[in-house]
Amino acid sequence: MNEPRSQFGRPTATTASGAAVDQGLRQYMLGVYNYMALAVAATGVVSLLIAGNPALVMQIAGTPIKWVLFAGILGMGFFAPRVIFSGSPVAAHGMFWIYAALWGALIAPMLYSFQQADAAREIYRAFFITASVFGGMSLFGYTTKKDLSGWGSFLFMATLGLLVAIIVNALIFQSGLGSLITSSLVVLVFSAVTAYETQMIKNLYREGEASNSRAAIFGAFALYGSFVTLFIHILNILGIMRE
Repeated sequence: MNEPRSQFGRPTATTASGAAVDQGLRQYMLGVYNYMALAVAATGVVSLLIAGNPALVMQIAGTPIKWVLFAGILGMGFFAPRVIFSGSPVAAHGMFWIYAALWGALIAPMLYSFQQADAAREIYRAFFITASVFGGMSLFGYTTKKDLSGWGSFLFMATLGLLVAIIVNALIFQSGLGSLITSSLVVLVFSAVTAYETQMIKNLYREGEASNSRAAIFGAFALYGSFVTLFIHILNILGIMRE
């Protein structure tokens, strides 16, 4: 399609404005993904450092500490977005990086168990699969013309239901089949969540809400949580299938 041009052959103001918006959107989304990638890297470093200390791993896995970490992650998932948008930039960064560190500590015993079972390659395999699924669904959310906002209520209820199922299975049934089923459903749901969140983050820019410098941190916070959740449950599926 030809660009609208003035009688002198120059692009019109509308075209120039659209190009500026697109460039701004690309920079904004790049900032979101950069923060997210740094958080994933930080989580990996924390996890590997802890996994390299068997005594610390046992302290986390064999005591209520893991549930404290889990509760802390859930609490931050609920409160951190409010702090990111309404607090200071220092508080926004603090919440974001603490969130990444908590995930790293919680994942460490899982990584340790794979290392001890001589199945470290499954960790890399899970990461590759996660990156592929996440990248594909995020691209879909960014490019689709379909309004995904209607998915919000369903995805929220599905997430709550899966959270309850995971906790009940971990505390009561401790079923491998139950774990496989819930992890498979989590992967399906959070693939959709990734697309939904990507479009939501994009729309924040379109609606002018991303003028706040902390909007990129909020976007990274949301997508990072989905990425790590996908990774954990894909790794769990691979572990169960291996056994």
